[in-house]
Amino acid sequence: MFASCKDSDQSPGIPNVPVSEQINVNSLQYPKLRQDGGYAYLQSGYKGILVVRQNANLYLAFEQACTYDPTHELPCGRVEVDPSNLFLIDSCCGSQFNFQGGVMTGPAVYGLRQYRTALDGSLLYISN
Repeated sequence: MFASCKDSDQSPGIPNVPVSEQINVNSLQYPKLRQDGGYAYLQSGYKGILVVRQNANLYLAFEQACTYDPTHELPCGRVEVDPSNLFLIDSCCGSQFNFQGGVMTGPAVYGLRQYRTALDGSLLYISN
């Protein structure tokens, strides 16, 4: 088995890094955030942040590091939206997550690390 993302203890083991981001959800830079179920990737956090629009008033932000083995060095091991747009997946270990960050299928047993979000008009603040 390809051991790309593995979790053996109670904590997911994702290193804590400071996160303090602000994006305009109406920006042309994030066209998919204009519709429910849309998403955007940000170069922040430990391995990146995935922002998902639940509805016009609710955005969720998740760490892209897979909770199965978050410190793996391969370029995979990063959670992304599956091409079907039905779930999130880590292509290394095959773990699947729903758009609320919960585990659908393992080997991961922990949900994705979620960052705090606050929407003020069209500005979305993301922090830990």
